[in-house]
Amino acid sequence: MQWKKLGIVYRPDGREKWAATHAMVPTPVVLDDDTIRVFVTFCDENFIGRPGYVDVDARDPRRVLRVSTEPLMDIGATGTFDDNGVLACSVVRLDDSRFYMYYAGFELGVKVRYKLFTGLAVSHDGGESFQRVRQTPVLDRSETEMTFRGGPFALRAHDCFRLWYVSGSEWEEIDGKPMPVYVLKYLESADGIEWGKEGRVVLDLTGDDEHGFGRPWVTIGADGRYRLFYSIRRRSLRAYRLGYAESDDGLNWTRMDEAMNLDVTPGEFDSDAIMYSAVVSVHGRTYCFYNGNQFGRDGFAVAELIAG
Repeated sequence: MQWKKLGIVYRPDGREKWAATHAMVPTPVVLDDDTIRVFVTFCDENFIGRPGYVDVDARDPRRVLRVSTEPLMDIGATGTFDDNGVLACSVVRLDDSRFYMYYAGFELGVKVRYKLFTGLAVSHDGGESFQRVRQTPVLDRSETEMTFRGGPFALRAHDCFRLWYVSGSEWEEIDGKPMPVYVLKYLESADGIEWGKEGRVVLDLTGDDEHGFGRPWVTIGADGRYRLFYSIRRRSLRAYRLGYAESDDGLNWTRMDEAMNLDVTPGEFDSDAIMYSAVVSVHGRTYCFYNGNQFGRDGFAVAELIAG
């Protein structure tokens, strides 16, 4: 693949207290011929995240049309799994007005730094606001996933909902700081709400340098082939890089990370890290939205596929 970086699309300006900084995990949905809605998570001054959106021109995604002025939903009540942040990761369009938003609920820990479990919210107004389907996670902890069942990506295919997500229980110290260790797993659901207790590992860590994968993003081509865009967390870099894999069934993946060919740029907002790739095609063109340094501190950018 050959990508052309088009630059930063949106940089938080601090005018809204709930969205003072960051625009994390860009999650694009094509609303209509004119608009791509990029769901993101903004942070307040305490770095607590709430989801919003940035609407961009479908023919020129560098052009911002509208930015949400209120959070699409608030953090959970004190003591719940999402009381310290709601990180939107995947939005499934059910019809013209209804959307499912799968998100990672952020909960601070005592003996571990934090925990992430998957929540689900529904919109009945075209993605302008969301309400929780339940106050508890749709992916809660399991015997082998004690601290992480988050970073969800869902789509509807083959008469069911299919979910790829981040899974793990381990922490290890890297340069004196406890860091999470997690892999990618897979589940299916008839209704998108009730999921199995244990997912299947579909992407495991390779070598000694990798210790985690970021939010996965899956597309299915006209040829029926599955393409996985994800982020690789490395010990040596203490930062993310982008990865890529292909599959015939969405379960058995062949890693082709070098083929992604979208990397950091010295001196730019993605000089140290590049992560959370999300790929969408519209009007015969394919775009990749992504974050750079510090998990989207300086906003999100877009690149256009020009070959491959």
